Amino acid sequence: MKYIIFCGGGSAGHVVPNLAVMNELKYSFKLAYMGTSGIEKSLVSEAGYPFFEVNCPKLVRSFTLENFKIPARLHTAEKEALEILKAEKPDLVFSKGGFASYPAVWAANRLGIPAMTHESDFTPGLATKLMAKKCRFVLTSFPETAKLFENGKHVGSPMRKELFRGDRQRALKKYSLTDGKPVLLVLGGGSGSRAINEAIAKNLSALLRHWQILHLTGKNGQIEGQSGYVQREFESDMGSAYAACDCVLCRAGSNTVFETLALKKPALFVPLEKGSRGDQLQNALYFEKRGLCRILRESELSSLPAALTALQRDDTLRFTLSACEIESGTPAILELIKAI
Repeated sequence: MKYIIFCGGGSAGHVVPNLAVMNELKYSFKLAYMGTSGIEKSLVSEAGYPFFEVNCPKLVRSFTLENFKIPARLHTAEKEALEILKAEKPDLVFSKGGFASYPAVWAANRLGIPAMTHESDFTPGLATKLMAKKCRFVLTSFPETAKLFENGKHVGSPMRKELFRGDRQRALKKYSLTDGKPVLLVLGGGSGSRAINEAIAKNLSALLRHWQILHLTGKNGQIEGQSGYVQREFESDMGSAYAACDCVLCRAGSNTVFETLALKKPALFVPLEKGSRGDQLQNALYFEKRGLCRILRESELSSLPAALTALQRDDTLRFTLSACEIESGTPAILELIKAI
């Protein structure tokens, strides 16, 4: 039985797609995960896979003295990853990107172990740029991104099968919602979005005149409830959350963007911009230009109710979205993995 070590972390956006692929391989491959003590450790452990921890540093996108410690800490993480791979002897290392991936890919390259990495965003991040030549393939969600690498392959965005299996009536019942008023699903990414949460709280009464709201707040995002407003800190059953909704209000992380489009859900994206390299805005603009979504900048959140009304009434967007051919990239990724 072939053995694959997956890696990637720092945010749920790196871990959840990995788990989507791992869950399709778990009966025919030996699997494990390498990452930091961050969110990847808890999510992978909950899923029941062996986990190897390395202490990999993260680049902070603002001036801080902590960034000066990165070279020494990275060298330590590389040594830790090297020792793990020497002991485990996997047949493949599969990276989903992010700073937590680099030590495993670096060590795989040193030991002659094949590696692949997957880049979710329209423009590649620093970790992907550093890992690209150490990988057999750089897999991408966007076709244009693959053209930036000699070993680039466009496969699409990996998605969980469960996302496509939700039943609307069961989902409405689960959340105590009805068919009488459209349902707005509000997402803020794995950790929630303070800006979106605050905008919902400020406009809740006005929004509830036209919508029922299913709000996944993340930690510390609790809002005093009203009739027609359902709040969850986190939802593992995203198939039901998507099945229940008519429209989506969310950040523009690549995984969420591709999920909403594949599920044909009209979406209003509020890209994270402050403290970001701009990847979410680029992701959203790519699809806005193709008539597949709408964008509301964070500085414009005061106009949220009007923007959501415009989204709901946008029949042209719905028609364009209905013809959208975006689907899960998981099958293409599985084919490449099995060919190793």
